[in-house]
Amino acid sequence: MADLQSLDAQPYWDGLQAGRLLIQCCAACGRWRHYPRPLCPACQSPDHDWLPVSATGTVHSWTVLHQSALPELAGLLPLTLLTVALPEGVRLLGRLRAGAHTDVRAGAAVQVSVVVDAEDMPHLQFDWV
Repeated sequence: MADLQSLDAQPYWDGLQAGRLLIQCCAACGRWRHYPRPLCPACQSPDHDWLPVSATGTVHSWTVLHQSALPELAGLLPLTLLTVALPEGVRLLGRLRAGAHTDVRAGAAVQVSVVVDAEDMPHLQFDWV
C-alpha cells in the first residue's frame, strides 16, 4: 500500500525540485495549509490546489545548531534553522543562509529560496531582505 502522506506531499517536493515553492490551498474555502494533508482543517474538504506563495516572510522562531551527530552537517555548523511565517498564513521550516546567523530576531524579514544540495535533495533557504 502506498504511503498516503508521501502522496499528499509529492507536488510540494516536485515543485521544490523545479525551484518553485508550492503550498496546498483548499479549493472549497481558500484556506492555505502546510504541511500537506488530505483534508482541509477548516472545512474538511479533500479538494485542493497547489499554488505558488510569497517569496518573503518574517521570522517566527529559530534555533542555532552548534553540534550535530550527522557527519554531513559538520561543515554547515553553526546552522540556524528558522520557522518563517508567510503572508498566506502558513509557516515554513528551513535553513538560514550559511554565515548569516548573527542578529536573528523575531519579525525580521527574510527571502525564501530553494536550494538543491549535492545529493540532489531540495530544501528551503532563507536570507535577510
